[in-house]
This record gives sequence, C-alpha cells and structure tokens, in this order.
Amino acid sequence: MKKLFISLFLVTFFILESSAQWKPAGDRIKTKWAEQINPSDVLPEYPRPIMQRNDWKNLNGLWDYAIIDKGGRIPTDFEGQILVPFAVESSLSGVGKRVNENQEVIYQRSFEIPSAWRGKQVLLHFGAVDWKTDVWVNDIKVGSHTGGFTPFSFDITPALSAKGNNRLVVKVWDPTDRGPQPRGKQVSRPEGIWYTPVSGIWQTVWLESTPLTFIEKIKITPDIDEKAVKIVVSTNKAPESKAEIVVVDGDNVVANVNFESGKEVVIPIEDMKLWSPEDPHLYDVVVVCDDDMVRSYFGMRKFSEGVDKTGKKRLFLNNKPYFHKGLLDQGYWSDGMLTPPSDEAMIYDIQTMKDLGFNMLRKHIKVEPMRWYYHCDRLGMLVWQDMVNGGGKYDPLTVTAPLFT
Repeated sequence: MKKLFISLFLVTFFILESSAQWKPAGDRIKTKWAEQINPSDVLPEYPRPIMQRNDWKNLNGLWDYAIIDKGGRIPTDFEGQILVPFAVESSLSGVGKRVNENQEVIYQRSFEIPSAWRGKQVLLHFGAVDWKTDVWVNDIKVGSHTGGFTPFSFDITPALSAKGNNRLVVKVWDPTDRGPQPRGKQVSRPEGIWYTPVSGIWQTVWLESTPLTFIEKIKITPDIDEKAVKIVVSTNKAPESKAEIVVVDGDNVVANVNFESGKEVVIPIEDMKLWSPEDPHLYDVVVVCDDDMVRSYFGMRKFSEGVDKTGKKRLFLNNKPYFHKGLLDQGYWSDGMLTPPSDEAMIYDIQTMKDLGFNMLRKHIKVEPMRWYYHCDRLGMLVWQDMVNGGGKYDPLTVTAPLFT
C-alpha cells in the first residue's frame, strides 16, 4: 500500500510539475479548450483512424527547443520547452515566437521503447511539420522530408539503443512566403485575409511497433452500383502475403475474406446501408496480414455529377441530386493556429455546423489532421478539400471561378 501511495504521489507530482513549466504564450484570445490542456496528455488520441494499430506511443508533450541561424550546429543548450504539436508561433506552444527564412527551429526529447517492442520494427511518424524536416535518433540521421501538410514516417529500428533512453532531434526550416512551397494563407507580415506563419511540428508525433512485414497502405473504394467494396492491401515487402479482411457492421460480421496482398479483392456488401449526412453509416474493417493487424472503416457512398429532371447539371450523392449547403472552413484557431487544441474542439466545430443546418465544409487551402476527416465521416459532414497554394503571385486574369446555375 505504501509503494502504491508513493507511485501515485510521483505521478501526480510529475503532472503538476509539467503543468507548472508550461502556459500559453502572449495575449491571444484563448478557446475554452486551452484551459483543459494537460501537457502530459496533449492530443492523446490515435492520430490515423483510417489505419489504426494497437501498439503505439504518443510523443506529444514538452520538448526542448531552440531557434538557431540556418545551417548552424545543433545546440547543446536549449532556450526552453515547447508544447508539441503546437507551432512555435502559436500561443499554445508556450513559446509564441516568430522565425524567419534565415533561422531554423530545433526540437529535442528523449523516449524509451516499451520492452514488449524489442525484436520488432519501430516506425517514427509525424502528422505534419512545416516545412523542411531533418530527423536524428541517437545522433544517427534517419531521414528528411519536405512538405508542410503531409504525413511522413521513418523506420528508426537500426538507430535505437538496446536499452535506456533514446535521443530524438528534429530540425525544421520554414521560409513561409519567402520560398516556393505550398503554405496556404501564411505570410511573413500577416494582415487582411493573410495569417500568421505556422512553423515546425504542428501535428501529432508518435511511435508505432510493427512486425518486419507490415501493412503499409489500405485503399478502400466503395462501389454502391455493384453493391460491393474494393480493397487493396499493400505491405512494405514486395512478395505477396496472405491476408484476411473482416468487414463488420455493428455486432454483425458482413464478410470474412482471405486473399493476397497487392491484389484487389471485391467484397459484396449484402443489404447495403448507404452513407449520407442524414445517416452517416460506417462499416468497420479489420485487416490481418501475416503478424500485422490494423483497423479501418468505410462508408458506402458515391459522389458524382449528373443531370436533374430539368436538364441542369447537379452534384449527386448516391446517384441522386444532393444540394451542398456549406461553409468556408479555414481551420485557424486563435490559440493553436493550424492545430486544433483538442479532439473535442474539432468535434464541437463540426457538430455545431451540423446543428446549424449545414451538410458541407469547404476546407480552405489547408489539410487537417486525419482525425478531423474521421469525425466528418462519423458525424455526417461532406468535405470539399482545397489544394494548398503557394509560390509567386497569381495573375488575376488567369484565375477565375466557374459559375454554377
């Protein structure tokens, strides 16, 4: 009993100590979710609902950080701590500093690998980092990535220490509008419709344990005309592997199919239930390939263009004209900027728009965390996804919007 009390005391002390080291920076307007943030448990939900594994570890939380001259050496002393995954310019990062094209942001933290993962492959995932990223584990460079809105990962198994702590260092360069990269509405001097830059890590960072041969991608294509779903499972290895797919509707198993990875399998869906904003019905999927298992989901739905009874072109949903009643959603938060302060905040935004009678959100020149799209699927919200723009100025004579009647 005494040992239990001491353990609980140490855990409580650690949480309180972490909270004391972090607070929102500056005087930006805070959302109500800012007060609920626990630095030891920030955005704790699994970040990739479309392909979810059981063995994972969240690396969000307080990291050491420094802002250095571009091309400089990794420092041994850091300026303080930053709350990942909030961008360095944001209030919720606890930093609230601006960086320019002649500077880089350095992140550092340590982590341990669970004992159950020994002998397995370990992947390091980043939801999104803006813009150019270099990553080291135990002073071994494990990879680089460019692109501020796309997820990426590295196999860090060879760089891991056999026991004890592992040191993770991330270096990020983001020139904002001083470079050619897609950036959305970020500019160095925000005014009018233009927004404050978002530099560095701004989506969840996590570790994942996999067997040596693992599921790398699942492509799911519903076909309501054929009353079937088409699935392709790809692995990290070229040879084909035996795989099993189980499609579940609530407590009922709809299909259980054995097949080979890399090949498309067509699975009939009996008594098909269509997805729509009014009835956002989703099917669950479990995929097993060799020793790997992931969970996914899909909705039986079809988006198309057609002609209505009056001969006018319309947007169709499930082979019927469907009016898209929506809003322009820019996805900027006053405290987290591109990063929602919590899962609850995303749900609130989407559900509130549903409650107000809207069935569509146009995601404006930003790619959201993957959980946002999952909540749209789950709650019944159509999404128009903009491409993220960037580069030089546009010629207004060549940029026009089509007129719909």
